[in-house]
This record gives sequence, structure tokens and C-alpha cells, in this order.
Amino acid sequence: MTRGYVELQDDPKEEEFKGFSASTTSTSPSSSSSSPPRSRVPTGGSHNSRNTKEHAGVEMDDLLLTNPQTGLTHEQAAQRYKTFGPNQLVEVKVNQILKFLGYFVGPIAFLIEAACIVSAIVKDWFNFFTILGLLFLNAVIGYFEEARAESAVEALRQTLALKTRCWREGNLQEIDTTFLVPGDIIVLRLGDIVPADGRLLGIDAAGAQTEGDLLVDQSSLTGESFAVSKNKGEEVYSSTVVKQGQQRAIVTKTGSETYIGKAAHLIANTASEGHFQKVINRIGNFLVLFTLVLTIIIIVVQYINYRDDPIRGQVLNILGPVMILAISAIPIGLPSVMAVTMAVGARGLAAKQVIVKRLAAVEEMSALSVLCSDKTGTLTLNELTFDEPYLAQGYSPQDLLLYSYLASEFGANDPIELAVRQAAEWQVPILRNRPTGSSKVPGFEISNFVPFNPSSKFTQATVRDVSNGTVYKVAKGAPQVIIQLVGGSDAAVRAYTTMAQRGLRALGVARTLAGTEKWTLVGLAAMLDPPRSDSEQTIQRCHKMGITVKMVTGDQQIIAKEVSRRLGLGRVILDASHMADSSLSEEQRSDRFYRADGFAEVTPEHKFRIVDALQKRGLLVGMTGDGVNDAPALKKANVGIAVHGCTDAARSAADIVLLAPGLSTIVDGILASRAIFQRMRSYALYRITSTVHFLMFFFVVILVYDWTLPAKLLILICVLNDLATLVIAVDNAQISKLPDKWRVGQLIFLSCFLGILLTSLSFGHFYYFWKNQGYIPHPAVDGMGPEVDRRLESIMYLHISSAPHFLIFSTRLTGYFWESMPSIWFTIVILGTQVIALLMVIFGWLTPAVPAGQALAVFGVSLVSCVVLDVIKVQVFRFWTKGSHSLTCAPFGGRRKMLQGRKRVEVAQKRVWKNIHRGPEAIVRKTQVLLAIGRGGSKIPQSMMEDISWDRHGANNA
Repeated sequence: MTRGYVELQDDPKEEEFKGFSASTTSTSPSSSSSSPPRSRVPTGGSHNSRNTKEHAGVEMDDLLLTNPQTGLTHEQAAQRYKTFGPNQLVEVKVNQILKFLGYFVGPIAFLIEAACIVSAIVKDWFNFFTILGLLFLNAVIGYFEEARAESAVEALRQTLALKTRCWREGNLQEIDTTFLVPGDIIVLRLGDIVPADGRLLGIDAAGAQTEGDLLVDQSSLTGESFAVSKNKGEEVYSSTVVKQGQQRAIVTKTGSETYIGKAAHLIANTASEGHFQKVINRIGNFLVLFTLVLTIIIIVVQYINYRDDPIRGQVLNILGPVMILAISAIPIGLPSVMAVTMAVGARGLAAKQVIVKRLAAVEEMSALSVLCSDKTGTLTLNELTFDEPYLAQGYSPQDLLLYSYLASEFGANDPIELAVRQAAEWQVPILRNRPTGSSKVPGFEISNFVPFNPSSKFTQATVRDVSNGTVYKVAKGAPQVIIQLVGGSDAAVRAYTTMAQRGLRALGVARTLAGTEKWTLVGLAAMLDPPRSDSEQTIQRCHKMGITVKMVTGDQQIIAKEVSRRLGLGRVILDASHMADSSLSEEQRSDRFYRADGFAEVTPEHKFRIVDALQKRGLLVGMTGDGVNDAPALKKANVGIAVHGCTDAARSAADIVLLAPGLSTIVDGILASRAIFQRMRSYALYRITSTVHFLMFFFVVILVYDWTLPAKLLILICVLNDLATLVIAVDNAQISKLPDKWRVGQLIFLSCFLGILLTSLSFGHFYYFWKNQGYIPHPAVDGMGPEVDRRLESIMYLHISSAPHFLIFSTRLTGYFWESMPSIWFTIVILGTQVIALLMVIFGWLTPAVPAGQALAVFGVSLVSCVVLDVIKVQVFRFWTKGSHSLTCAPFGGRRKMLQGRKRVEVAQKRVWKNIHRGPEAIVRKTQVLLAIGRGGSKIPQSMMEDISWDRHGANNA
């Protein structure tokens, strides 16, 4: 061959069917325009990652010359499978080793690892193994918790593995959908999920020609509520559902080349650093920088002071004690506490049928300010139901339903027929108590039935009323046809127009008068995919929690507006033309998206852009969905939420998977995540404060007095206190009413402020027990003074262990600590660790014993200081209005732009309110003047005339 494509060798017997296959590819202009063109896989192209060997490309036209009666041979199928690979989306699998090693990356992790290396160099094996153990504890917790969630999702996916009926070598076989290849002949029937992109052949399962259409639900792809009619030669797409009819189809595309594959490509190319990881990195960068600066200063000063000392002047002898101090200050437990807190929260959500795939999503959900929700199947039921009808005079809603039922085809699975039968069986009394599966209508006999025909557009039944023997006809179909059938009706036309404007699907019903052929209108039934029963309540709860809900759908704009109205979302719905407006700047487009209540006629790319534009405004965006068309946006969103009954693509892209129907579990998840956030912020504030206090105190006493605590006591403070704070994961939490936010500037400022106050308290203890109790910290310069009293080590150990640790009772809340009491286990563990420290200094375990009275006094001062610092903390929070001080204190880069934007908004708001107040006053004064003139009054107060601007521009300004 000379055209650059490799031909697949098909069976010679199939030559006689080439004419038939060619006929299936030629469709009417209308149908061909809506079907995607045939595609080729070019030589050298990367169709997928599978091994193609010499079959680098194939002519797709040649693949479709399959005998529709017998299908492919096993050899042909095997060859094509080898060329194209499995019929499944290429899911990028993360290397598990690299994923585990990823938990050892980050500012805090790097500092801990550096400390671990230095401990090994100086042969401090106790510290080495302690630090290494905590480092691995954090990695193991995070890795196994996320692996557990992924296993649950994978198990769910396996339970939904699909089979399909396929012709191979003249036999109809049931095979796994992953083994389908281009050219396979498949059978599509009612209820089937289309396994791959294909083209309808116009023959039924038995091989006979059929003129009937295939009704396909494409809502998982396009978001359209109503099923689409497909006929011979038209394309059907993978993951859509057959709602009515049966036909054979030839597979045209599989795997990543399908319509779904294009959406999967967007997912694969979406990768960004999580919001929570950014926050932890910022906190870590501050702590690392603070620790490094102080320790380097200590090392330099110590080296200068002891450069002539052959023992103290050695680098390792200087480095060892300083690194022990740095190790003790490093928040080794910060990643572990965060991971445990989120893991415990994820377990709690799992009990509410919410699977957390990505652990950090638990925290990020607490900060959601915008929730973009797919409409079809998420906010709505994805099924047609009856709405408020239009009734002709003399007929009731029950009459309309009864006549609709009489004109319905029993056994048909068309969504409209199903909606009619279900509504009638529920609301018409004579239809309620019939035997299950009965097609009889008590009191009526149907002698003739004419099914729906695309030409006539209605169904018709001849009915006999058993009670009086009268015979009449009933018709049900397209409104315009039924209205014409009855001779026209202006009122019905207006009602139909109103329904169409509201996005409702109308159905006309008429009957003949008994014994005549004169048709009379019964009414127009209105149908809509209705909202779920809990959707409106969930949206209201979200609004009360400070979360803006925006509806996103592929349906028409008028339908979206009607559903939005029923849900109380507002009527500002943007269609695709507004989203693709090239005349708008990115900022203008982002502002338009932010102000909209919803979006209609969107594609997967549109959804992706919506999320991206909202994120660029600094908003944390959640996205809910269930279909393939939602998957890219689910992946892009800060928190992607796959709802009950979602597709594999949506489940794979999401961070959270809901196993219960509806959106109510989302609110439960958000409340739980806000509680988790409060716990993590509590620990972060406590730990940063402890680090600042620890380093500042020892920085001074080492440089001034060359004094520090023994290494064993420093490490004991670090390990015992950090492990104890793990119980914060089960502590009671005060849930905020609005979305939470990591105000890192506020957090660091408050931590430094509290750390300075604790440092002052530590120096008070240090000098009091040195000067008043005679606990000498260092020998005299001339060597003639009293000896060093190591009981100062016990006192300072108890104080430095207990005072910052008790502060965690205060950092739990932004208000006073007694506003929400801690849990019993949290209280027992926190107090228990300090009681152990108290007993150690009283009985002399690992440190010299001190009098019990002194130890109890230090313990009591630590408790009292917690209360004092709590009052100071509340005042700082009250003074620090939301974000204003953090912006004005450091107006650099993005902060400056944010501050300027806020000032512009404030000036504009003041101008608006000023004009609002001036307007009515000016109108009243001018009215008084005009009334005075009208009464012929010549004496108008001059003050009134001077007060009012009578020119046009002045009036406008007012």
C-alpha cells in the first residue's frame, strides 16, 4: 500500500458485505452533520500506550467492513486487540513507592531529615531513631489511609464491571467490555450501557431490518435531561444508556479514542498542588527559617567563643548540642498530628457513606466558598415527572392522567410513556389497586391501539366505557398536533408557549365526543426532570454556611432557569455563548462567572474553565457530578465530589465519593470537615507558639549563660508532648458558621506574640529560682563561687514542658476556652503527660528532685498562665479584623493588589450609599418647590432653592 496506512487482513467472505457496510455509513444530511466524522489513527501516532508493533496505524474505513451477521473472527479480534489495546480509559497509575516517598518531601520533612543525618554523624543514636520513627509514622499514616480509601473505590468499581453481547464467528457471546475492538458487532438493547463508540446498523438483534429508532440517554455525557432518538447510521457513545429499542451496532472507537477518552485526556493533564499542602508548606517555611537563623547564630557565636578550646572548639562538639536543641524545636509531630486528625475525620465520614480518596480533601472542604453542582442526576432525579398541567374546561387533572394512560403503549420504556403510567397509577384511584403487571383498566376496554408514529406524532386508542357502553377515541402526542386535531385553541397555544418558555416538555391529550368523530381537547400535560426532594434544603443549608451554590448543566438555558427557580438559586444563567465570549478579559470573564447563578449548554471544557476562573479569584471551589462530562472539572476543583451512581470516570477524578443519593451528605461532610479544620488550626497555633518560645528562650540563655537542658530532657519534651497532642483528633470542636480559612499571617503573628509572652514567663522562672532559691545555672568565672545546682534543670524542664502544653486548651477556640469544653479523653491525656513530668521532678526520675511545693507552684503557674494568655488571645482576634491587618502589615506582591481591590470596592460602595441617601431627599425638596409654585406661592425659601441642584447633571448625580 502506498497511502501510509497498514491494512488489516479481513476474511475474504466479508467482501460480499462491503456494499452493506458502505450503506450504513451514508446517512441523511441531518444525521451526518450531528455525527462525528470517521477518524484515522495516523502512522506513528500515539493512539495509546499499548504496544502496536508494526501496526502503527490503520485505515478506519477498512475496520468497519465487518460481516454484521457473523462478526469478527477470534484471530481478527486478537490482532486488533494487540493493535488498539483494551477498551478502557487509560488511568495514570501512581508508582506506590514514589507515592510513599512523597511523604518525605517538604520543608518540615527536609529539616527533620537533616536533623536525623546530623544525629547519625554525632552518633546520638537515641535521637536518630526517635526522629526517624516519627518521620516514618507520618508517612505510614498518610499512605495507608489514602490507600484504604482507594481500595474501597476500586472495590466499588469492580462490582460495576460491565459485560456486553458481541458477535464473534457467527456466535452471540457475552464478553467483558474491555475486550471490544473496532469492527466488533455488538447488540444494544433496553437498559444496556453502550460499551464503546459505535454506529447503528439498522438491523435488530435477530438480524432483520428495522425502521425503529433507538432511544438513548446521553445525560452522563452532555447533561441533557431528555433521551435522544438515534437511527441507522448515527453514532452512539460509550457510557450512554439505551432507554428504548434494540439494534446492532459496529464499534468505531474504543478506549482513549472514544468521546469519554477526550474528557479523560483533560483529567490526565490536570495536576496542581493542593491547597492544604500550600498552607503546610508556608507554615513549614516559617518554622524552618526561624529555626535555621537562630541555630546558625548560636553555632557561629559558640565557634568564636571556643575557637581556642581544643575540646569545646571542635565543630562536632558545637554542632551536637545545638542540633539537639533544633531537633527539640522542630515540630516533628506536625505532619503526624495533621495526618491522624484527617484520618480520624475520614473514618467518621465513611460511616456516613462518604469515601475520602484524598486525605487533604477533608480539610480543604472546610474552606469551600463555591459549590458547582451538576444538574442532571445530582440536583434533579434524572427522570420525567408531571408538573402543573393546562386543563380544558370541564376536565380535572385525574381526567387528564386517565386519558393519557388509556392512550399509552403498555410495556414501552420510553421516558414519556413511563412518566405517564407512573403518574396515573399513583394519582388515579381506579388504577391503584390493580394486580401487579396488569394492562387492564377497570371499567374500560381498549379495542384498538395505534402506536406512536414519527409522521403522525401521536398515539391513539379506541376505548369502550363498560358502565354505559359508549365508545370514543383518545389521542396523546405532540401539543401542536393535538391542538390542530381539535380545531385549534388560542388558550391552549398560549399555555403551550408558556410551558416552552419555562423549559417544560408538553404533551397534548384529546378525546372524541361519544358517538361522534369530533375531537375535543382534554388538556396539556407538562413534564420536567424534577429536583430531588432534598436539593432545595441542601442548597439553603449551604447558603447559611456561607457557600454559594452554582448549577452547571448541558441542558438548554430555559430548562436550567426553570430548575434554578424551583431550587431557589436565582435566574442569572449563562449559556455557552457568554462563556466563549472572546471580547472579555480574563478578569471580566471571572467576574461574570462569579456573579452567575448557573451555567447552561456547557461542555466538559466549559466546566473546566468555570472552575479555573473561580479559582483564579482566590476562591476554593467544590464540584459535584456523576457523569463523564463532569470528570475534568472534578479533577480541577479543589474538592471534586462524585455523587451516588456516578460513572467510573467521575469516580476516578473525584477526591470524595458519595455512596448515598442526593446532596444532603455533602453538608454533613462540610460540617465534619470544619470541625477537623478547627482541630488542625488549634494544633498549628499551639505548635508554632511552642517552637517560638522554645527557640527564643534557649537562644538567649545559651548565648548569655552557656546553659541548656540535658539532651534527654529536651527530647522527652518533644516526644511526650507531641505524641500526647495526637488526641486532638478526637477532641470536641466549635464549628464555624462560615467557610474556614488558613490566615497564615494572623496565625504566625499570634504565635509569635504568645511565644514572646511565654518566653518572658520562662525568664521569670529562670531568674527567680536562680536569684531567690540559689539554683546556680553556671559556675563563677574565677571558679571560686558556689557549684552549679542542677535542680534548676528540673524546674525549667517542668515549666517548659507544662506551660506551652497547657496553652493547647486555649488555642482550641478563637473565643474563651470555656465556651466549648474539651473532650474527656483530650483533657485526661494532656493533663496526664504533665502530671508525669511533675512526678519526675518531685521524685527525681531522670533529673534531680526538687521540693514538692516548688514543683506544684510551677505547675500551678503554668495553669494560671494559660488562662491569662487565653484572654490576651481573644483580644488579639477581636482586634484583628478579617484579613485587614495581615494585608496592611505586609502589602507586597499579591497582597498589595488585593488591598487595592478592597479599597476600590469600599470607595464604590460609599459612593453608592451616598447617592442612595441623597436621591430621596432631593426628590422631596424638588416636589415641595413644584407644589409651592403650583399653588402660586411667590415666596419660596431661598435655602430650599440653594439646597437643590436643578440642572440635568446634578439631578443625575443625585
